[in-house]
Amino acid sequence: MEVSMQQLVVLAYSGGLDTSCILVWLREQGYSVIAYLANLGQNEDFEEARAKAEKLGAVDVIIEDLRRELVEDFAFVSVQGNCRYEDKYLLGTSLARPCIVRGLVRAARKHKAGFIAHGATGKGNDQVRFEFGCAALMPNAKVIAPWRDPGFCARFQGRQDLFSYARANGIPLPVTPKSPWSIDGNIIHVSYESGILEDPNCPAPEGLCQMTVDPEKAPDKPQLLTINFEKGIPVSVVMEDGSRVEGSLEVFTAVNTAAAAHGVGRVDMVENRFLGLKSRGVYETPGLTALHAAHGDLESVCLDKRVRDVKEHLAHVLAQQIYNGLWYSPECEYTRQ
Repeated sequence: MEVSMQQLVVLAYSGGLDTSCILVWLREQGYSVIAYLANLGQNEDFEEARAKAEKLGAVDVIIEDLRRELVEDFAFVSVQGNCRYEDKYLLGTSLARPCIVRGLVRAARKHKAGFIAHGATGKGNDQVRFEFGCAALMPNAKVIAPWRDPGFCARFQGRQDLFSYARANGIPLPVTPKSPWSIDGNIIHVSYESGILEDPNCPAPEGLCQMTVDPEKAPDKPQLLTINFEKGIPVSVVMEDGSRVEGSLEVFTAVNTAAAAHGVGRVDMVENRFLGLKSRGVYETPGLTALHAAHGDLESVCLDKRVRDVKEHLAHVLAQQIYNGLWYSPECEYTRQ
């Protein structure tokens, strides 16, 4: 199908209710939509999402495996930089967004699309991560943010409006009940926010976490891993049985699996969002937690006091930049280098 650059939009598509409604809404506005799905290791049936997008009228569906890119170009850089936002958060979502943006821009350039769309809300951090990244990598593209569009927001004032729109437009509805919190996951971590978790007096419910074993049920015996670094980047891991694992994705997966089995990497915190709002998040980040600990121990041997003092300051700056969606900014590039 021939479409012009002026009417073609690449949509960051998840297959869920929100972005499915956005896909149909964009078509109503006169756009031809390419649905872009990034495989970041999340629990997702990508072929089912492809079929849904095609049924809803997407002119093309792109499914791109970005797991190795996410680990190599983003997660390992955060380990090298000792990045923790507000001393706790290992930036699992913040690192994934610039990886997705790079994929979106690749797709937009390849297909000569003039627009990029996302389904992030107007209150969260993801809107700035998507839009700052697109502005840096493809400044001539226009970003469409439906949840900040007055017409869209007037039409969809709550989840029931989305359900009604879905029924009217043949959009498949979720077959499982919606959990009383939001979940976002990738190969690095799983995050849980909103709903009942907004009350800081409400403990994280038992059975909430999907990636890690409950620490109370984890093995009492430790598991020994030997992680090898080059210039702050993990390059291999020797497992307890003596086997050696190499390759970025393979190393991360091995460490992540071992750490998750031992209940490593759970965090419950209240953080300050980009817009100044406070947000509670429950995060499980097993592999990155173990890699950060190993790298920190390595630096305690290799770095002298004054160099380490400087690096601690830069780590704080870099974590702030990544969290605030500035990965592709000149200042963040400067800090990383």
